[in-house]
Amino acid sequence: MLRNLLLDWSGTLVDDMPPVIGATNHVLEHFGKPPLSRDEFRRHFRLPFTEFYAEFLPGVPLPELDALFHRRFVEIQDEVAPLPGLYEFLDFCRTGGRRLFLLSSMKQEHFEVQSAKLGLRHYFEHPYAGVLDKRAKIGEILQTHGLAREATAFVGDMIHDVETARHGGVMSIAVLTGYDSMEKLTPSKPDVVVSSLHELRRLLMHEASPRPVATVGALIAHRGRLLMIRTRKWSGKWGIPGGKIERGETAEDALRREVREETGLELRGIRFVMVQDCVDSAEFHHPAHFLLLNYTAEAEGEAVVLNDEAEEFRWVTPAEAGAMDLNTPTRILLERACRG
Repeated sequence: MLRNLLLDWSGTLVDDMPPVIGATNHVLEHFGKPPLSRDEFRRHFRLPFTEFYAEFLPGVPLPELDALFHRRFVEIQDEVAPLPGLYEFLDFCRTGGRRLFLLSSMKQEHFEVQSAKLGLRHYFEHPYAGVLDKRAKIGEILQTHGLAREATAFVGDMIHDVETARHGGVMSIAVLTGYDSMEKLTPSKPDVVVSSLHELRRLLMHEASPRPVATVGALIAHRGRLLMIRTRKWSGKWGIPGGKIERGETAEDALRREVREETGLELRGIRFVMVQDCVDSAEFHHPAHFLLLNYTAEAEGEAVVLNDEAEEFRWVTPAEAGAMDLNTPTRILLERACRG
């Protein structure tokens, strides 16, 4: 269950596009550039915004651009308005005990003015504003506040927000109320896309009974030994590497990617073995319904480099694996694979 939400501000919680476009065009016109229409702005704008200005005003120092933008933005930021369903969404999250954090590139002083006007400041346990590159900040936030990655999501409206969530190893939730269109967001492969905060609230309301999640995992062999890894998310029990299939991936591609990310290993001789239903396993760290697509495979080497999802690994014989404290799905797969 998602217990922690990192929230973008602009285009996610509030509609500040009119003053942002107005201030941006003020900067462009100052340097003799034509103003952008709303459609043109949405097509070209991106974060970090230094990349956007490098395209339209290359060579102009960022402090000069920043001063021009914010001088004009201050004059027109009263146009900022809450997006539909904002207060209901935030009240729902707070009532449900979810921890809320702000992670935004908007200047701290603008957040203070806008949040005070709209009555929003008290919803956030800690606001992180003025963050030019959110990817460089999310890890620090997770560590500082002790946020479990598997119970955390970053909610935003731009490709940069999806990339930030992926960089931090948390769920990415994209909303279609802001700066990036569905066409721009789709290639970044967010985990969830919602049309509004109303839809996100409904999604969280039914989170306890979501649709089954398709995952892949492999019993990996090398020179007669099997790779076992131990993870916190499976209550410290031993198991196999694997993970969720991303939108647009084949199951085998997902398996190769997950194994590479978790262990650094490349696979060959991949063979499908079985599908398992795993429904609210007491061994898993939160209630979930998984469809486990199980494979066997050969590793091209034995040098394992674990990411932060695992605590340790061992190469063991099949008999040694059977004597380990395995999670139930891994034991079922091992017994099936050993029977041939």
